[in-house]
Amino acid sequence: MRKVIMGNHALSYGAMLGRAQVIAAYPITPQTQVVELLSEMCADGTLAAKFIKVESEHSAMAACIGASVAGARTFTATSAQGLALMHEMLHWASGGRHPVVLGNINRAMAPGWSIWSDQNDSLSERDTGWMQFYCSSNQEVLDTTIQAFKVAEALFIPAMVILDAFSLSHTYEVVDVPDLDKVDAFLPPFKPYARVDYRTPRAFNGLTGPENYMELRYKLQKDMERVPEMVEATGREYEKLFGRHLGAVDAYRCEDAETILVTSGTAGYTAHVAVDEMRKDGLKVGNFRMRMFRPFPFDIVRRVLLPAKKVAVVDRNISYGHHGMFAQEVKSALYGIPGAPPVFGFIAGLGGRDITPASFREVVDTAAAQDRPAEEILWIGVKR
Repeated sequence: MRKVIMGNHALSYGAMLGRAQVIAAYPITPQTQVVELLSEMCADGTLAAKFIKVESEHSAMAACIGASVAGARTFTATSAQGLALMHEMLHWASGGRHPVVLGNINRAMAPGWSIWSDQNDSLSERDTGWMQFYCSSNQEVLDTTIQAFKVAEALFIPAMVILDAFSLSHTYEVVDVPDLDKVDAFLPPFKPYARVDYRTPRAFNGLTGPENYMELRYKLQKDMERVPEMVEATGREYEKLFGRHLGAVDAYRCEDAETILVTSGTAGYTAHVAVDEMRKDGLKVGNFRMRMFRPFPFDIVRRVLLPAKKVAVVDRNISYGHHGMFAQEVKSALYGIPGAPPVFGFIAGLGGRDITPASFREVVDTAAAQDRPAEEILWIGVKR
């Protein structure tokens, strides 16, 4: 069926269609509506799941990990300070190989106290061993959530499904909600190779000495390296059933582009509009929207970006004292390759400030006027 729903509820429907069995959550703006709807689904029988009301986000993730150890498919959602409070438990989830799926509504970190969007909350967790997927539409949110369960449970790696506060979380769009029986055919029940069971006693997450610890991290990294191929294969399988393909990236008009924008989230869709407008003016511009940030899709990034003359990364985040985080990763992917284009790192839209088609035109004009970046960071829309 087709429904007009907000981005938060698209995340709720994704968890419901994925047949999450345990949902543990604590409310925080702008995430609250995700778990409000899921609690209603649990209460009225739409979703046969245990809803656990906890006292903090740290406890929410702890409960999800415990349920995953017991063999349940688990889901939670949060934002900003809530995700930061989960930080310790994020490591427990990935290190313990528990395929929890977490919806994070990107919200700027305080102080100054903010409920509006930028990506510093999720990107601050980039080294915790979680997959990260950034969405640009409500349809993408729902589809990504379902696929995240499948990839996470195939590799036993937890996954974040990430969407912008308000510009997506509270925005209503038409969404194709798949039939549950079709989703069941795509996503089988979760069957872990080991779980808490009194009939076959096991130890979980015990003390690990130097003789074994490094191998655990090696195995997590090697399985992370399998993710890009599995995401593409899962997307193709999903497309056969539902007619929509979601890969690691969305490369728009990049084939002959001289300047390629690198974007993510809702700004990535705005960039599509900006590219079309600039093409009408004779500028050969493309938009490379990154859906997957962790693991970083090195091969695809190199294949698409290397033919360009210039690459302009527009980050809605910043690693203080360094660069925008997408810019850092793109630079690392292209480093040392002969003939690689210069990478211009732009910061825009922090704290929910608008990123408009005019913003992208300013980005392209700035990059065109310089052979190489004149500054390490180029700011768009900042009041000086």
